[in-house]
Amino acid sequence: MTDNAAPDIEQPFMSHLLELRDRLLRAVLVVLVIFLGLFPFGNDIYHFIAEPLMAVLPEGTSMIATKVASPFLTPFKLSLIAAVFFAMPYLLYQLWGFVAPGLYAHEKRMAMPLLASSVALFYLGAAFAYYVVFPLVFKFFTSVTPEGVAVMTDISEYLDFVLTLFFAFGLAFEIPIATILLVWMGMTSPEKLASKRPYVIVGAFVIGMFLTPPDVISQTLLALPMWVLFEAGIIFSRFFVRNRDEQEDEEEESDYTDVQAGASVATAPVHAGKQEDEEPFTPLSDEEMEAELDRLEAELDEEQATWHEEPDEEEEPAAEDPVDRKLQRINRLREDMDFDAARKLLYEVLVEGNDEQVVVARNILSQLDD
Repeated sequence: MTDNAAPDIEQPFMSHLLELRDRLLRAVLVVLVIFLGLFPFGNDIYHFIAEPLMAVLPEGTSMIATKVASPFLTPFKLSLIAAVFFAMPYLLYQLWGFVAPGLYAHEKRMAMPLLASSVALFYLGAAFAYYVVFPLVFKFFTSVTPEGVAVMTDISEYLDFVLTLFFAFGLAFEIPIATILLVWMGMTSPEKLASKRPYVIVGAFVIGMFLTPPDVISQTLLALPMWVLFEAGIIFSRFFVRNRDEQEDEEEESDYTDVQAGASVATAPVHAGKQEDEEPFTPLSDEEMEAELDRLEAELDEEQATWHEEPDEEEEPAAEDPVDRKLQRINRLREDMDFDAARKLLYEVLVEGNDEQVVVARNILSQLDD
């Protein structure tokens, strides 16, 4: 029995591992193909990346290579990183294809726009660094060069410098996505985030100090967009929270309608024989409600007491009514103030219970609604 069940449990896990392997192989293959296409143009790509610095270098100066293998390894490294950079949409698509089957429908609707927006924002951050930050930073560096010092930057050092800035600004531009995710997961709210604005501004400058070179210009150029993007994240998170609340209300209404329909079907035979001129349903008072619950608990206690006695050879202990157990649990949930769980059990009692149990459940629901 155990031997037959083991393959059923292990098979889904192995299928997930095989799918993960296939997607990783596809991702590596795409990066490799793009790299092979970009490597012959590695020097041209490096010239494009170095253009902001070359434009502000004094006449008669140029970049240098201080290591023997730098003229080859630096374009090689840049081509590989550029291949990953250009393949990022496909890599994220493979990640999405692996994760999506395990998500709910509303999570898929939320995740897909965020995934596309995160890619676009990362590219936007890299473009902002290249076209806005690099010219200002390099112009500042060359303008403060001491007299008698020739600016001749090593190509490998320059590549590490610009890659750090690309990563810093690309990551900083993901702030709206992080803000929306925090609000969506219920960890905070737009109002709480807005109240922490002074701390966020100070934190943006501190992060800019750590992620950028030690100069005020690049630090400020990173901190200000982070602050603006934080404000944008608050604005968009309000929109997503409103949509989420509306969707949850619709789902709750749908669940309530389904349960009420089931309750109507279950109680239809009971009400079929009633006269049309019968008085409408009137809720019990609090005292009558408590007395009814005490009566049900007393009956259950008597049944449980008989279980411990030795049953006759021909008699068996009476089975416990599961609906009464649910009513007991509902009473405990009301005492614990867990009204949502109590409602769910009450809907089940409306479908499964007898006349008395249905009356008790309807009275409890009316009390909860009040």
